[in-house]
Amino acid sequence: MCGIAAIVGFDPRQPGVDRDELLRIRDAMHARGPDGSGCWVSPDGRVGLAHRRLAIIDLSDAAAQPMASADGRRVITFNGEIYNYRELRALLPDGGASLRTTSDTEVLLELYAALGTDMLPRLRGMFAFALYDAPARRVLLARDLYGVKPLYVAAGGGTVRVASQVRALLAGGRVARRQDPAGVVGFFLRGSVPEPFTLYAAIRALPAGSFAWADENGLSEPRAYASIAAILADAVREPAAVSEEERVEGMRRAFLDSVRYHLVADVRVGAFLSSGRDSTAIIGLARDAGAADLKTVTLAFTEYQGTSRDEAPLAEEVARYYGTDHTTRVISKDEFQREFPKVIQAMDQPTVDAVNSYFVSRAVAEVGIKVALSGTGGDELLGGYFTYWKVPLAVRLWGIPARVPGLGDAVLAAYRALAPKRSVRVSPKSGAVIKYARDYPSAYFVLRAMYMPWELPAIVGEEVAREGMRRLDPIGLFAAGLDPDPGRAFERVVALDSRFYMKDQLLRDIDWASMAHSLEVRVPLVEAHLLRAAAPLLVRARGDRKRYLPASPSRPLPAAVFTRKKTGFSVPLRQWVLGEKPGSKGSDFGMRGWARRLYDMAFRPEGGI
Repeated sequence: MCGIAAIVGFDPRQPGVDRDELLRIRDAMHARGPDGSGCWVSPDGRVGLAHRRLAIIDLSDAAAQPMASADGRRVITFNGEIYNYRELRALLPDGGASLRTTSDTEVLLELYAALGTDMLPRLRGMFAFALYDAPARRVLLARDLYGVKPLYVAAGGGTVRVASQVRALLAGGRVARRQDPAGVVGFFLRGSVPEPFTLYAAIRALPAGSFAWADENGLSEPRAYASIAAILADAVREPAAVSEEERVEGMRRAFLDSVRYHLVADVRVGAFLSSGRDSTAIIGLARDAGAADLKTVTLAFTEYQGTSRDEAPLAEEVARYYGTDHTTRVISKDEFQREFPKVIQAMDQPTVDAVNSYFVSRAVAEVGIKVALSGTGGDELLGGYFTYWKVPLAVRLWGIPARVPGLGDAVLAAYRALAPKRSVRVSPKSGAVIKYARDYPSAYFVLRAMYMPWELPAIVGEEVAREGMRRLDPIGLFAAGLDPDPGRAFERVVALDSRFYMKDQLLRDIDWASMAHSLEVRVPLVEAHLLRAAAPLLVRARGDRKRYLPASPSRPLPAAVFTRKKTGFSVPLRQWVLGEKPGSKGSDFGMRGWARRLYDMAFRPEGGI
């Protein structure tokens, strides 16, 4: 796990790589890689690659980056882990016998020489990299299917700049800070900035599951090498013809296989442990996979102690049950408030849901762990959210009325006229369902929205709201997530939640929050090979698909894990930041008040970053 940076400027009319700028970008990501750093500039001065290292696999200096191939024809800077790198060595011409290191980085470098971009679907892991192909005079940029690892690009003026963080590109001093209305509007609509947009007009995210070339023509259009929707569509066309017993066993093998690969490391591995089924199942599967020295950490809060939201007592019971080396870290309001400025400083883009990840990552790093497993992704893969029944229900109930020309606008206008006169406050979404429930992308938009479009002018101004909605086109963005269309309700919502909610919010938040503490977080339930194995088994499954994960460890989960009400892993933000009393529903809906406060504190153009 690392921070990567690159500057590519083949245009002869432009100056070559500014080494000082490259180092500024690299060192703005020091926390991502405190174990070492490197910088390489091509002999002609047209390509520069840089790296901050968090040493996880092959801890020797020989595995430092940027890494050049033995013949010097290719150079790479790589962030992430390729868990099946040992098997991939067999695809190399000499079976990998001539490799100089035991690192996954060198395998990746040489695999490109053998297979080119055809290697990308074979990679099992999380990755983002920039690879210079000297004979072809171009740089390959690529990112994993789910977008677990970020990759941001600023292209213009004959130069392409690349980094693992938005703020790192800004730190270089050559990228404009003009905010992008699409990013601003996207944040208030969804609580995070939707890719490929960022908060800045000059910076874009390379789409997950795609690659692009930086060459003398600038940056090419990204090209997808795989997609979540396509894998799900294939599964719907060819579902597994198995019995329920075979399905249970098939899911167990798939989960165990993924967890086993995610344990590959040359350092001790830990795990986040809440009192939920997903993280508990990960612990049980890790034990099955041979993890004998597993360190687990639970985060607890003084405000939650003695209440149903306190994760610690049951998590400690689970740790004893599976025999892990366990630590419970209790956070008080005073400690939170002292640390909170650092949270804002580390936050790469605005998000309403990352403070929990920041503090649990800090707790894990405090006990000396550099790699931690997380149960993130179980709800997206197996249908654990409200969206899995609400979105299909909304389309069934309101799909036909929503298609009547003008009806949705009329109902919405009537609602907006009457809403201020109501004595009881209701959600702004209440008047929008009939307008937005005509299909899956539209229904998903309204049900996942934090603010509604007509509320935006009062928050960001009329011009930003109008231009942001035009550029963002949120429903069109969601529709692209269903191309190809899996054709079934469950798989459609899996595709939407995985590509948008999980990628744009959960995974991105885990990345910056964990990297702020030099911690690598691995997500065994978010992995392309697991999706390909599980999707055909789930197509014909009946009932609650979430049952398959807790049924997978050989030693059954403690009974109390099944009886505890699901509360989610959260921080008492609204009490600690907004000053609300425990148990209060707050002065606004959900995290809306927190979103406005966060944006005003850290991301307003006049006082922002």
